Amino acid sequence: MSLTSEEKKQEPFSKRILIVDNEPDITQTFKSALEQEYNNNNKKLEVHTFNDPLSVLSQFKPSFYDLLLIDINMPKMNGFELCTEILKIDVNVKICFMSAGEVNHEAVRELYPSISIGCFIKKPIAIDYLVKRIKAELY
Repeated sequence: MSLTSEEKKQEPFSKRILIVDNEPDITQTFKSALEQEYNNNNKKLEVHTFNDPLSVLSQFKPSFYDLLLIDINMPKMNGFELCTEILKIDVNVKICFMSAGEVNHEAVRELYPSISIGCFIKKPIAIDYLVKRIKAELY
């Protein structure tokens, strides 16, 4: 069941995260760890996952997610391309990128001028670090 933006405003302590990575093991591991950590500490957290970036675009709603965690290196559409399209729908959404490779911030600025890399997490990601970093981004 999806909540409207109005219903979401009525639940000030609930947060929603969208994780996009082409590796199902990663999305499920992150989802389980984050939901367990937050929901065991009396904070409501809803985590949605996608393994196909193109599927995200067909279902993305403005003002629905508090944070997006997007892998950069994915087939069909990379994380920066996905982010560019998402920002056309919701310019205010917070985005955190993740990648096993290095990122040339200067090249990203030239190729994708609408993107600002404020949050970057290098893979492999330790679960305790992921939880702390997501908390810092959400609160």
